Amino acid sequence: MGENKDQQQARQGRVVAVVIAIGGLLAILAPWLVQVFGLAPRFEMLFYLASMAAFVWALVVAIGIWRKRQDT
Repeated sequence: MGENKDQQQARQGRVVAVVIAIGGLLAILAPWLVQVFGLAPRFEMLFYLASMAAFVWALVVAIGIWRKRQDT
């Protein structure tokens, strides 16, 4: 039973890592994406807001994982 819990927490950790990586790439590539696709500058801000939302979500989930580890 404990091994399953560890596997679940490891899976959540991997999801957090992937979300952080994608959010970072989106923030880095936002100006390039806007230029290549000929989008309005407001879409660049939308990309930045989406990456910030990904970072906040990842932080909340990571804190949840950490708190669950502290309980055991």
